[in-house]
Amino acid sequence: MRYLILSDIHANWEALSAVLNHVRRKKFEKILFLGDAVGYGASPNAVMDWLRSIGSSGTSIRGNHDRVCSGIDSGEYFNRYALQAARWTADHLEDRNRKALQELPEGPVAIEDQVAICHGAPHDEDAYVFSGNDALLAFQDMPQQVIFFGHTHVPSVFILDQRESIPDIEVRLLAGERQRLSMEEGRRYLINPGSVGQPRDRDPRAAYGIYDSQTRRFYHYRVAYSTSEARRRIVRAGLPPMLGDRLLHGV
Repeated sequence: MRYLILSDIHANWEALSAVLNHVRRKKFEKILFLGDAVGYGASPNAVMDWLRSIGSSGTSIRGNHDRVCSGIDSGEYFNRYALQAARWTADHLEDRNRKALQELPEGPVAIEDQVAICHGAPHDEDAYVFSGNDALLAFQDMPQQVIFFGHTHVPSVFILDQRESIPDIEVRLLAGERQRLSMEEGRRYLINPGSVGQPRDRDPRAAYGIYDSQTRRFYHYRVAYSTSEARRRIVRAGLPPMLGDRLLHGV
């Protein structure tokens, strides 16, 4: 099975459109969405209309912004810009899209015997995985060889070598326009495909991945899109300009 893997769209229709146009030239059979469809950006209904449209051809889980924007969570722990955007989103979501957000399941979700997805970490959807220690905890919570996660907006891979007597975690950042990673026996992989709609690795291009569970290869891509148009849409909506400014620099 070949999976298209998307995460953290954050209501950025320009970025999502660019990714969907790019994958027209790729082969995949199912979509895995790792959470945070909305929040920050100014196109929550367009993104949610698309997410609902994939139906049984995809598996989606919720993120922390999805919870807050749909009214499941108060968001009192958000910073003021994130909370302002969440409240704006809550006011502008159409009922069918609010309901769809509320119905998104909490991760983790097992996709195959050796593939699982989560938003933050398997034990806590709000937890950030930045370090080897964070990754080790995640590996302890799930048995699959390959676990895809989002939340940090940083394309990265954590590799656990089980052939060593003492657990060793290798950390790699995924940089560049295209990367390929082959899964090896005796190793486990915690993979973040990066953010479609709000990258934070100083590369403003949208990020996504494709995973082939038969060949056990992961392909990572970056796609340029009109960050200036996404910013203009945010400003026109009355959202904090900072939320648009950061798109220009990928921070």
